Amino acid sequence: MKKIIAIMIVFSSIWMVYYSFQPGSYYKSNLDELRKEFGEKPIPGVDHSKLEILQQEFDSPQAVSKVCATCHTERHKEVMASVHWNWEREETIPGRGVVKLGKKNGINNFCIGINSSEGACTVCHAGFGYKDKEFDFSNEENVDCMMCHDNTGTYKKAKTSAGYPKENIDLALVAQSSGSPTKLNCGMCHFLGGGGNNVKHGDLETALLSCDRKVDVHMAKDGLDMECTACHETENHKISGKMYSVSSMDKDRVTCEQCHGEAPHADEMTNLHMAKVACQTCHIPTYAKANATKMTWDWSKSCKVMDPDYVEEDGKGNHSYLGRKGEFTWETNVVPEYRWFNGTADHYLLGDKVDTLVPIKINTLLGSYADKKSKIIPVKIHRGRQIYDPVNKMLIQPKLWDPEIGKGALWVDCKIIPKDSIWRIAAKAGMDYLGLPFSGEYTFAKTEMYWPINHMVAEKENTLKCQDCHTRDNGRLEGLEGLYLPGRDYNATLDIIGLLMILGSFGGVLLHGFLRIIAWRKRKNIAEGGE
Repeated sequence: MKKIIAIMIVFSSIWMVYYSFQPGSYYKSNLDELRKEFGEKPIPGVDHSKLEILQQEFDSPQAVSKVCATCHTERHKEVMASVHWNWEREETIPGRGVVKLGKKNGINNFCIGINSSEGACTVCHAGFGYKDKEFDFSNEENVDCMMCHDNTGTYKKAKTSAGYPKENIDLALVAQSSGSPTKLNCGMCHFLGGGGNNVKHGDLETALLSCDRKVDVHMAKDGLDMECTACHETENHKISGKMYSVSSMDKDRVTCEQCHGEAPHADEMTNLHMAKVACQTCHIPTYAKANATKMTWDWSKSCKVMDPDYVEEDGKGNHSYLGRKGEFTWETNVVPEYRWFNGTADHYLLGDKVDTLVPIKINTLLGSYADKKSKIIPVKIHRGRQIYDPVNKMLIQPKLWDPEIGKGALWVDCKIIPKDSIWRIAAKAGMDYLGLPFSGEYTFAKTEMYWPINHMVAEKENTLKCQDCHTRDNGRLEGLEGLYLPGRDYNATLDIIGLLMILGSFGGVLLHGFLRIIAWRKRKNIAEGGE
C-alpha cells in the first residue's frame, strides 16, 4: 500500500511540476522594453559650463544656490516642501492619527537621534546651517542644490559643519557641472548613514557604484547601470519611495510591479505566489553581499575607557568597539528575516512610554496573513541596547555632540568625565533640550529596528527555490506565523484531504484511461463487425 501511495505522489508531483512550467495564460514579459528604456542614457538638455552667469568665483555655497534660482525660479520652493529639507512630514499612524514624523522627532537604535546634536547630524541635510532647533526652514537662501546635482564627484559636506561643504571645494566647477542626480549623489547620504558604509541598510552601500550583476542586477556596471532615479521617480523634487524608519503610510511607494507588471513570470504557479509574497523575498536571497553591515549595537559598553577614539576591530577590519559608541557586530551575505507587511508602520516617538519586558520596537511593520494588502517581505532587523529611563519609562535622547567641550555631550566629554557620570549628564542635557522629563536614573533597554530589504537583487539563476521555504527543517519561513505552509507545516486533516485529492486525481486518471480503452474496444468491435 505504501509503495502504491508513493508512486501516486511521484506521479502527481511530476504532473504538477510539468504544469507549473507551462507558459501562463496571463504572462506579460516586458524585459526587452525595460532593457531598451533604461539601457539608453539620457542626453542632458543643458550644458551648465556654457552659462555665462556661472563663470564667476563664488564666495559662499549660498551664492551658488542664489544663482541657480535665477533660472530655476521655483525649484527652491519645491525643495523646501520636501522631506529632504524639512526632515519630517505628516503621516497617519494606525492608533495615533496624524502625526509629524521624521528625523526631527524620531529615534533609532544606531546614533539614536539628532536632537541637541544637530551640527554633527545634518551633514546629510539638503541645506546649510542646520545647527540646532532654531534653524529657519523658511530661509530659501540655505537650500543646497549642489549636494544632489553635482556631477563632478568632488562636492562633499564637512563633518560637524551643520551642512556646510568642505573647504577648498571649487564651487564654480561644481555649479558648471550640474546635472541629474547620480548614484553617487544619493549614496553620499543613503550609503553612509549611521556613521559609515553600509552601517544601516545592509542593501545600500558604496559597492553599488561599480558592482557586477552578482551584487545587483539593476545597478551593475556590466548590466543596465541604472541610477537611483530610474525607480525613485521624481516630480517637482518629490521623490517616490519610502524608508520605514521614518515613514508610516502606504503611499508614494516604489514597487517592483511598477516596472515588471503583476504577472512577470512564465509560469502561473509563481505568479500566483505574488498575491502574498513580495518580489524581494525570492529575488534577494542575501544582502550585504560586498561589505559587512552592522547587525547589533550595544551603547551600554561605550565609554569604558576615557578615549572617544579608542577602536577595536574584528578580523575583517570592521569596528567591533568604538570608545564613544560602544560594541558592535557585523555580518556579510546575511540571510534576511521575514515579516508580513502591508505598507504601513508604527513608530516609537520621543516621549512615548514603554516597558522593557520585551525588546522595544523602534518601528513596527504592520501586516498579517489575513490582511489582503500584506505580503511576506525580507527585512534586516538591527538589534540594539540604548539608554532608557526606568522611572519615566521612556527611551532617552542623550546629547551626543557639541562643538565645545564641557557642554555635556557624550562623544566629546567622555574624555574628561567617567562613564557613569557622563551618561547621566548627557541624558539630562538631551532631555532638557527637548523639554522632556528625566528622572536622573538610567539603564539600557533592548531595542529592535526593522529595515525592509529592496536592493541587491540577484540574478534569476540565484533566486530562491521552492525547497528554500517549503521544507520542514531550517526553511526560510520557519518562524513566520499566521499561515499554513505546505512542506513546512503538518496538519492531519489537511494532509488527509491532500492525500485523498491525490488518490482521487490518480483514480480519475486511471478511470479516464480505463473508459478510453473500453470505448476504443467498442469502436474496434463495431468496425470489425462492419467488415
